[in-house]
Amino acid sequence: MPPSSSESRAPGAAFLLTQLGTQAARRFAERIEPLGITPPHAGILRLVAMIPDCSQQKLATRLGILPSRMVVLIDEMAGQGLLDRRRSATDRRNYEIVLTDKGAETLANMQRAAAAHDTDFLTPLTPEEQQTLKSLCEKLAAHHGLAQGVHPGYKHL
Repeated sequence: MPPSSSESRAPGAAFLLTQLGTQAARRFAERIEPLGITPPHAGILRLVAMIPDCSQQKLATRLGILPSRMVVLIDEMAGQGLLDRRRSATDRRNYEIVLTDKGAETLANMQRAAAAHDTDFLTPLTPEEQQTLKSLCEKLAAHHGLAQGVHPGYKHL
């Protein structure tokens, strides 16, 4: 029996994006594994460096995760010597999350790994194609209400 038209249809763009996203995420995780961090840790390091007066609450809100889960992740990273909790200079009732020296070094190494990952993953595309792809992905992400620079996987941690 010949395949139906739906069975012989080539995968759609959404499927291909999922396929590529899964592959990109897996390869990125492999690249940063030698640094002793996971992709969720990588994103947290990046945000702690970007957010002024960063707190667990600000991180949880930005990432869209439960504050109790945020505590666990921060505890893990503090245990690795990547982050530290310090009393806020502006509000002594609160704690700020800051990068330690080891955290800053790990962030720099992770950023180098991310840049190499991006270059390697996009090798088949010309620089113009890479820019077009990035622009199209940004347009889709904005349309679907995805937070800029935040992986939606945090909501499932």
